[in-house]
Amino acid sequence: MTAPPGARAASPGSSPVTWPRRVGDLVLRPPVESDVDGVLRWRRRPEVTRWLLRTDVDEEAMRTRLRGERDPDDHSCVVLLAGEAVGMGYLEVADGMGQDGGSAHRRAEGLLGWNLSPEVWGRGYGTAVARELLAVAFGELGLHRVTAGCFADNIASWKLMEKVGMRREQHGVQDSWHAELGWVDGYTHALLRSEWEARRSGPVAGPAGSPGASEGA
Repeated sequence: MTAPPGARAASPGSSPVTWPRRVGDLVLRPPVESDVDGVLRWRRRPEVTRWLLRTDVDEEAMRTRLRGERDPDDHSCVVLLAGEAVGMGYLEVADGMGQDGGSAHRRAEGLLGWNLSPEVWGRGYGTAVARELLAVAFGELGLHRVTAGCFADNIASWKLMEKVGMRREQHGVQDSWHAELGWVDGYTHALLRSEWEARRSGPVAGPAGSPGASEGA
């Protein structure tokens, strides 16, 4: 999906985002409280939580958050297939690194994540969600850079990151604690807006063969 054209705000991360967004069979929109039951049906499954940092979800805290005023830096979305919540996408705007006295780095970076119901794994939906949130980050919010992270053993996740054009920038040696595996390595991938724009003008890779799983903020 390409959102309607509009002037980019002077400050990155401050533009309004167009919702809902249709991507093939999927519809992406901000989550509401009525989505909670549908999301938790698959979000708590062991095969989903295995590679997520947040292995448990506080249902009441989630409902309270969705009832409250939406954080303008939180562009999370629920992923709907035929009206059913089958996934979540995450995009949080944050400050990049920068020296005092300048403002270019303020709210110029995004943290990307996603997770999907096992019932829809293997259909390329994770790739579709990640690509669409990159379009939100760069095309609508005007961010400079987007990052995503995962456990190094989560092969599907980092392969998905590379499929959408992100490069591996960090290999943290035993920097992440896993409940079953102990201290394990972690990866951080990133993409610049200039790279995303150049990639859009070139050939686009096909859908992923496996879902990946990376959780953002």
